[in-house]
Amino acid sequence: MAKLVINPEKKRSKIHKEIYGHFSEHLGRCIYEGIYVGENSPIPNKNGMRVDVVEALKKIKVPVLRWPGGCFADEYHWMDGVGPKETRKKMINTHWGGVVEDNSFGTHEYFELCEQLGCEAYVNGNLGSGTVREMSEWVEYMTFEGISPMADLRRKNGREKPWKVKYFGVGNENWGCGGNMNPDYYANEYRRYQTYVRDYKKDQHINKICCGPNVDDYEWTSEVLKTCFHHCEDKFHGFMDGLSLHYYVFPEGWDIKGSATDFDDKVWYKTLSKAYFMDELIRNHGAIMDQYDPDKKLGMIVDEWGTWYTVEPGTNEGFLYQQNTIRDALVAGMTLNIFNKHSDRVKMANLAQMVNVLQSVILTDGADMILTPTYHVFDMYKDHQDAMLVESSIESEYIGLEQEYQVPDLTESVSVSEDGTLHITVTNASLDRAIPVEAVISGRSVSEVCAEIVSGEMHQMNTFENPDNVQVRTFADVQITESGLSFTIPSCAVVHLTVR
Repeated sequence: MAKLVINPEKKRSKIHKEIYGHFSEHLGRCIYEGIYVGENSPIPNKNGMRVDVVEALKKIKVPVLRWPGGCFADEYHWMDGVGPKETRKKMINTHWGGVVEDNSFGTHEYFELCEQLGCEAYVNGNLGSGTVREMSEWVEYMTFEGISPMADLRRKNGREKPWKVKYFGVGNENWGCGGNMNPDYYANEYRRYQTYVRDYKKDQHINKICCGPNVDDYEWTSEVLKTCFHHCEDKFHGFMDGLSLHYYVFPEGWDIKGSATDFDDKVWYKTLSKAYFMDELIRNHGAIMDQYDPDKKLGMIVDEWGTWYTVEPGTNEGFLYQQNTIRDALVAGMTLNIFNKHSDRVKMANLAQMVNVLQSVILTDGADMILTPTYHVFDMYKDHQDAMLVESSIESEYIGLEQEYQVPDLTESVSVSEDGTLHITVTNASLDRAIPVEAVISGRSVSEVCAEIVSGEMHQMNTFENPDNVQVRTFADVQITESGLSFTIPSCAVVHLTVR
């Protein structure tokens, strides 16, 4: 039996709601067909946004949405996406599939989506191929309410009041598709560009996100922070609020990737082991950040994460469309537990991507829509948003079929909401072993517990023919004890317990 120890009185850090954020890029069928179908579509929509998709996303309380990329962001020129749609410029999306981008989904449409979802805006600016003026004018267009050329243009295009931009990314992957820059070069460019990302309203600060490392490029983190903070009496000086980190799980490596649905036991454990590497990345990059920011005011922003497989047979390789199984549910549950446990440093994360791309929470086919196992994990974990992380630990052992790819059988995180309700999330990565757990909750007695679970055989998925094969189900195998709780978590499972 594994022991789970919880101390609700020892509150650690706030689990910022933005940790449960999402990402939508002009890539494949993420935006077009997935989210946006246009006002004249026979698919039910509100101002062009799919009603079914928006309602499903509202249920999981999407807190923040990153847009327009990704690699697309550093070749996106925002002026192409405003004004009458019939006059907007068309372009070839050279990064993703070589298809025509007609710019019918632009700034106004993005904020319409955010307003329908009730989420915060995270706009990624173009540093790689854009100018300082272009970035500055976009911020002015979006957020300035006075008289100016860009504010007047916004009004001409139908929007009187400015929008609120809570987060702004100054470039994306500038070590790669965003310009192939060296860290010191990018850092100096960041310093220059961010100067003109102005707060036009004193009570609406735009949180500026600096392009951070790819995976374990610790040199990038170190050199960018060193250059950015050089000659700054106040280390932040109002110019940086977050540093991004990108990490994808490629089960068989970047070149091969591997199938989303056809995999064996070894690949199951290899995938989950690679997902658990997120914990080491956060610790190591966080240690570098601590040298410049020991008080942890600077947020680590994991704004691209998730599984990346070989595309589904017969689909455009540039569209990155993949299925989603119980394996992805475990990746999501483990990763979100890791983010929660590091919420003193991780202030936002954005799953890649929202619909029809990579580890999506939703898949669409014409007018049809299905929710993926990953969606259901986000649904179960939503109560962690803006709750307080509390001290907890669980006994676990490393498992796997290859010495190189070992993963803890159990992971957990625990939070307490304002009304004192405890939310416990636990994953079991074992393929063949249900694990009894004794939860010891110090300082309080348990009067009520309800629980829910996502579990199944490792290949289990939802399809358009069988959309409810994987879903959140009631988990009844929980008993209240004198010291807390007792339950047995099945193999291949993610569990959420609500304790009062």
